[in-house]
Amino acid sequence: MLAGCLQRLWFEQRRLSPALWPLLPLAGVFSLAAALKRRNARPERLPVPVVVVGNITVGGAGKTPLTLWLAGELAQRGWRPGIVSRGHGGAAGGPRPVAADSSPAEVGDEPVLLARRSGVPVWVGQRRAAAGRALLAAHPEVDVLLCDDGLQHYGLARDVELAVFDGRGAGNGRQLPAGPLREPLTRLAAVDAIICNGLPDDRLPPGVPCFDMCLQPGRLYRLDDARQTCDAAALAGRRLHALAGIGDPRRFFRTLESLGLRATPHPFPDHHSYVAADLAFAADGVLLMTEKDAVKCAGLTPGETWVLPVDAELPPAFIDLILEKLRGRQAA
Repeated sequence: MLAGCLQRLWFEQRRLSPALWPLLPLAGVFSLAAALKRRNARPERLPVPVVVVGNITVGGAGKTPLTLWLAGELAQRGWRPGIVSRGHGGAAGGPRPVAADSSPAEVGDEPVLLARRSGVPVWVGQRRAAAGRALLAAHPEVDVLLCDDGLQHYGLARDVELAVFDGRGAGNGRQLPAGPLREPLTRLAAVDAIICNGLPDDRLPPGVPCFDMCLQPGRLYRLDDARQTCDAAALAGRRLHALAGIGDPRRFFRTLESLGLRATPHPFPDHHSYVAADLAFAADGVLLMTEKDAVKCAGLTPGETWVLPVDAELPPAFIDLILEKLRGRQAA
């Protein structure tokens, strides 16, 4: 409840809401601590190039779809990618592999989704450098690592930094807890590219390459049997409920509306750990959810449940930029 209220205050307008004024001193402390952390970091360089996909705002912005897109595009061009992640929401501390049937409670929801969809090795760990070393030891064929959500994890040296924004942009432009920023907007001047999953924020630095990312919905599939698929038209006119526990649940609800599906929205906090009681509202209809939520909801839903996958689309110039950076690391 508190987190949802804060997010509304952070993102509803660009100026600082008076309700957040008391948090400004804490924001100053957070800003100083973040700067010291970066300054004192001793990044470890791994033997293969590292691409970090992250953001400077709290919550999801489309990092996981972008990571999946990068893994697929690099594989098509002869690279052998692997993925490392913190495993947010999971209990794993030290490095461990993630399989398609791993428990999200152990390794996190996004790593399970990455393992299911990417077809490449996925490892998680609190320390990304240690997770990367373990992955490379287990899979010596891997020649590039993608780090899902690691922009502020300065213990891992990186060759490419990508910052992702969704349509909410930078909100009021303040740092936590007075605003949604983990680091100041000036941090973006050092990244290699900014990816906008929605309308770009005009406060982004003009000198950094910026690319639009579009999330294209695919065919829905049954939660209890992914072999059963349908298009949105097959569900139109039925009593629908929509569940989303992502950074911006409204993005999922808008996607359903764009497909002609009118559903009762049920937003949950990002990375929410569901129990059956959370989903009881759907007993009188059909439940629709994101893939990220689906990895945690098997066996919990009260009835018919469909999952909507999405795939990122980016311009060719973006992968050209990534390849140029990676070849530069190889030459060095």
